[in-house]
Amino acid sequence: MTEQFTRATPRLNRAARRAQLLSAAKSAFVSQGYHCAAMDDIADRAGVSKPVLYQHFPSKLELYLALLSETADELVAALRAAINETDDNDVRVHRAVEAIFRYVGGDSQGHRLVFESDLAGQPEVDRIVDHMTEACVGAITETITNDTGVDTAHGRLLAAGLVGLSQVSARYWLAQSGEVPQEEAVEMVYTLAWRGISRFPRQIKD
Repeated sequence: MTEQFTRATPRLNRAARRAQLLSAAKSAFVSQGYHCAAMDDIADRAGVSKPVLYQHFPSKLELYLALLSETADELVAALRAAINETDDNDVRVHRAVEAIFRYVGGDSQGHRLVFESDLAGQPEVDRIVDHMTEACVGAITETITNDTGVDTAHGRLLAAGLVGLSQVSARYWLAQSGEVPQEEAVEMVYTLAWRGISRFPRQIKD
């Protein structure tokens, strides 16, 4: 019995073990929510004993917050990477929308932790989500200010509109079971956003 358990849970370095535990926790929290997920179940999913789990995460809340932070960072990283792939602001807006759709439509369903958390309203959870939103807005602001000529304050407001539009549209698209193919959905939201953003220089000059 001991041999079988040892084979199933090979020794990992701390970083690899942490990644394994976070992966197991994501599966549990996404499917059950914070309140229903149990540390026993998470340990079982990871193939470790509960004491091993507690060595890395002293409480369920700490585990959840670590996972939430990691999951939120994934969206920010994806958005920044998408924008940095080109200097063409038109293409940047398209890729930003696409990155958010891919994040929401991903197989891991990690977006549910960020946008549908049953701990929403808890200060530490809200802080992580707010930080993610600000980071996404900040990543897009420079692109919008360069293209429209508006100042930073107005650019941030437009960037927030683009982020919000993309997030809500992507979540609605997913809730409709992808009745519209993802590529078409991205193209529609991008077109709506870009036609609005790209008109700002003409409006200012008028």
